[in-house]
Amino acid sequence: MTAGRAIDVLVVGLGPAGACAAAEAAKAGHTVLAIERKASAGKPVQCAEFVPSPMGIEVDNLAANSLQPITSMVTFVEEEPGETVERFPGLMIDRERFDARLAAAAADAGATCRFAINVQRIDEEGRVHLSTGETLKPKLLIGADGPRSGVGAAIGQVNTQIAETRQITVPLYEDLPSTDIFLSAAFPGGYGWLFPKGDQANLGLGLRPAIKDQLKPRLEELHQTLQDAGRVGATISAHTGGAIPVGGMLKPYGEIGEVPMLLAGDAAGLTNPVTGAGINAAVLSGRLAGQCAAARLEGDEDAPEEYAEELEDLLKPSLDRALRRRQALLDHYTNGRPSAEHLRAGWIAYPDYWAA
Repeated sequence: MTAGRAIDVLVVGLGPAGACAAAEAAKAGHTVLAIERKASAGKPVQCAEFVPSPMGIEVDNLAANSLQPITSMVTFVEEEPGETVERFPGLMIDRERFDARLAAAAADAGATCRFAINVQRIDEEGRVHLSTGETLKPKLLIGADGPRSGVGAAIGQVNTQIAETRQITVPLYEDLPSTDIFLSAAFPGGYGWLFPKGDQANLGLGLRPAIKDQLKPRLEELHQTLQDAGRVGATISAHTGGAIPVGGMLKPYGEIGEVPMLLAGDAAGLTNPVTGAGINAAVLSGRLAGQCAAARLEGDEDAPEEYAEELEDLLKPSLDRALRRRQALLDHYTNGRPSAEHLRAGWIAYPDYWAA
């Protein structure tokens, strides 16, 4: 593509949000280019890989990417015994395969998908300058480029609140049908998790960015505790981690020059500020963004605002609740440490979380 050449839709990011957006816009008959900074879809994995069951409505091939079913959630508060929510269905998925199949579906729908390409800048006319030396002039741009979205920054929509995470994959020495959650005052701004994948498990931890340097030692302590209990092994087969937006929903549209721009997934702040769950919202918002892009290009100037309203109706109430619970828990650190009761009130397994 030569400098300044116009395309209908440029999608930045080929995770679930971007792949779904590209597929929808291409299905509507528009010329779509989707680019991804990673060398291939889904690698490296930066995800705990748990998906709640309702997402099956959104992704027809979800079962094909499943590693094992989840039936319950067990929450451990400080040193207390675990408390079980018996009905908490979901799936552990192979996130690399999941992303790859969504990207393949976008290509099958007619989108051109290119990897190992970065956006270097977006200029004041809405031209997109790539790491390849190319300059593109899309008619519409969709940013699905994660929590530190360059597209979002270009339209003044920035995720200012972030949680930092670290995760390892370890041997699992038990049949585990649950997602295990570890709440502690020693994990400000986050929590620990043990998510099973057959004879392996993802063991991770999230914290506030200000104490990011504590991620490694605190995860090592949690790993050792679980080893001492005979639940997991010492061998670490994989490392990953990254940033999660925890500040709630951003305005998911804007414009530079005459180029409309939409945001989807983490770029739009749609990850739950308490749980960090974002795959469902990414798929949903990606599909809606792709449909919005098609409508806008076909003359519906109100489509971006309607996209924002639909996201608000579907996602904002739960995001706002989580944001309030997260902030209330963090406020307890101002005068010391949160109690076990405070930790419970800030987690989805307990009635106080859902109270008005």
